[in-house]
Amino acid sequence: MMQQNPQNPQLQQEMRMLQEKIEGRKAILVSEMMKDFADEEKKISSQYGNDPIAALRARELDLQAQENARKEKEGKERMNLDRMKAMMNQQNQDEKLDQNEELAELRAETSIEKQEIANEAREN
Repeated sequence: MMQQNPQNPQLQQEMRMLQEKIEGRKAILVSEMMKDFADEEKKISSQYGNDPIAALRARELDLQAQENARKEKEGKERMNLDRMKAMMNQQNQDEKLDQNEELAELRAETSIEKQEIANEAREN
């Protein structure tokens, strides 16, 4: 019963200790992350001899290469899309031609039948 009571001093002390452990672990993790960041920053800056202009130029070249790759990819996608559109247009045109041929045949058949009916009517 005493452990469930939030006013229990032993429980409060355990909670404080646990919270202190958590805060201590957080501090250690933050410290490690800051050290890793500093190490990476040193590594990058040492590649260019601490020359910020060289680092900026390298970054600019990287961005330009990414932009060129993006444009090339978009160009290929556009060509594929245009090719698909052309194929669909060709298919639509073929279907229209087929429909027109069928309609022309139906008209011709209807015309012939009308003529035959008219001829039969004259004969009778």
